[in-house]
Amino acid sequence: MVRTIISLSRRQKSIILWTLETACVPVAFMATLVLLLEFPTAPPPMNQIMVQIGVLTAVSGMLSLLSGVHRLRLMEFDRMALTMTAVQALLLAAMNAAMLAFLPAPNPPGFSVMLGSVLFAMWFASRNAALVLLQALYRRSGAITRVVVYGAGRTGMSLMTALRLRSDIVAVGFVDDNIALRGTSLMGIPVYSFVEIGKLLDDRKVDRVILAVSGMSPEKEIWVTRRLAALGVEVQALPAFAQLIGEGDLLAKLRRTDIGSLMNRQEVRRMASEGLGEYRGANVLVTGAGGSIGIELCRQVLACSPARLVLFELSELALYSAEKELSQRAEGSPTQIVSVLGSVEDARLVETVLRENAVDTVLHAAAYKHVPIVEENPRAGLANNALGTAVIAQVARDCGVGRFVLVSTDKAVRPANIMGASKRFAELAVQDLATRSQKTRFAIVRFGNVLGSSGSVVPRFTEQIERGGPVTLTHPDVRRFFMTIEEASHLVLIAGSLSRGGDVFVLDMGEQIPIGELARRLIENAGFTVRDAANPGGDIEIVVTGLRPGEKLYEELTIGDRAEPTVHPKIIRVREDHLSQIEMAAALRDVREAVAQGDDAALRAVVHRWIPECTAPLAAEHAAIGKTPAAPGPTRPPRTAVKPVSS
Repeated sequence: MVRTIISLSRRQKSIILWTLETACVPVAFMATLVLLLEFPTAPPPMNQIMVQIGVLTAVSGMLSLLSGVHRLRLMEFDRMALTMTAVQALLLAAMNAAMLAFLPAPNPPGFSVMLGSVLFAMWFASRNAALVLLQALYRRSGAITRVVVYGAGRTGMSLMTALRLRSDIVAVGFVDDNIALRGTSLMGIPVYSFVEIGKLLDDRKVDRVILAVSGMSPEKEIWVTRRLAALGVEVQALPAFAQLIGEGDLLAKLRRTDIGSLMNRQEVRRMASEGLGEYRGANVLVTGAGGSIGIELCRQVLACSPARLVLFELSELALYSAEKELSQRAEGSPTQIVSVLGSVEDARLVETVLRENAVDTVLHAAAYKHVPIVEENPRAGLANNALGTAVIAQVARDCGVGRFVLVSTDKAVRPANIMGASKRFAELAVQDLATRSQKTRFAIVRFGNVLGSSGSVVPRFTEQIERGGPVTLTHPDVRRFFMTIEEASHLVLIAGSLSRGGDVFVLDMGEQIPIGELARRLIENAGFTVRDAANPGGDIEIVVTGLRPGEKLYEELTIGDRAEPTVHPKIIRVREDHLSQIEMAAALRDVREAVAQGDDAALRAVVHRWIPECTAPLAAEHAAIGKTPAAPGPTRPPRTAVKPVSS
């Protein structure tokens, strides 16, 4: 029972509170009659009492819906909410007095004034009683989170104010580096120094530390996070104080301190109004909606208040999870969530979905992306990534969709594996359609690895560290581009809005990061040391296993050097050659025939025929993999950040 009450959604709690407040009206009316029975005036007849109660209850319900007081959290019942409650009680008292002019029997003297007073008192008391009850339930369930705020400045105090409005959070103290604050209290909360943090966490049984220091350097954040992680406490952080001003829940701005803060990379600042007006009020379809990129695209599109968000997903489990999360996020908003289970290769299904939902924008993120798996299953990879993209892009054009955005990858540039080649085919198909499209604006957005995506290197390293190691590294010289999922998805949406038709956008990924260095940072951030020749007594060893089939030492983002800037500093427009309409038709025909025949050798030959720069192994070479060491791929110096040149 306790768990059920605590797990209620915000909307469900609001409905209960609205019902409770509305039910107070008839109770207050009868209570007022009882209080005034000592006066000589006889009470009105019962039928009149029922009319008064009915009208007042209905008006009270409507006033509550209009004011929105019932939607406030119990601990947000501040002076403004109290004033609104008093005004509502006054209006109902005035309404009762006005009704008496049309009713045969008067109420006892002073009834309307007394009714307003009793109503206000009951609403105030019911709010407080509900708060006390909820806090007791949280304590009984053990769902209370004990929090320490690191930083006693403006940001920390603003955060503390927000935390104190939560019934499921107990703030036990501030931690600050300012020695002068040690032993003092702010807002009634004691202030400790960082040297006391270990004892504080143990004594007060702290669950989480929130970093709320304006202007904390990445190096300092890494050091503090590492220390706290070693003590076994969860760490979250807030952005700079300037970013906290404005609308929105302060606590929603919290981010978990993870590898994204260890990349020595300044993440682009996300602004809800930045180039995203195209999605407001639109009908948007996201393919691969249950994947790492797809679900984040959905989250950010939803924040733009589209009219309809269509989730298109091949995996039933992934679709279920995405629908559950996004439906909760959409509560109270006008956005309609539509879930579709199916494959992008199904042209009839795709057309039906696009037309029935009047889709304005397609964000195509569906793809098989794991290099070794696609290398062993080329038919599935090419069918889904290449043919599937060609199908949905063609149908989108035929249906008159306004915008189509293909989410691509750096592995499509001079591909060394079937996965990269399949994505290059997808790019070529979109580029071809763009040359023949009058209404649909096609765009391709290409970027490197995203931090924390399913099956990627960071979650794999983290899992290995949690098991005690070793951390497996394919090659000590491997370098990769990295970007957070949130930043990549945000830039994809902006790039889509910048499209003029047939654009290839490349995201500025910064410098490539050595995977070996990334492994070291993750190990150290977890509070461990690396075991190697220089430190034989270390905690976790890094083991080199050798390059996997189709794996490069480094990745690239552009095929040529023709690039030009856009209005966004992190988005670059590149100009690349592509196949003609006749060549593209022949290439897709060859791929379809090889897929239909189930001929992996023919598929690999098709890839090399139409993508001559591809270095993916042919059939005989692939069969020999495992018997000989994998080739390291191209050996020219790795490309770092993409820099635009004048056109």
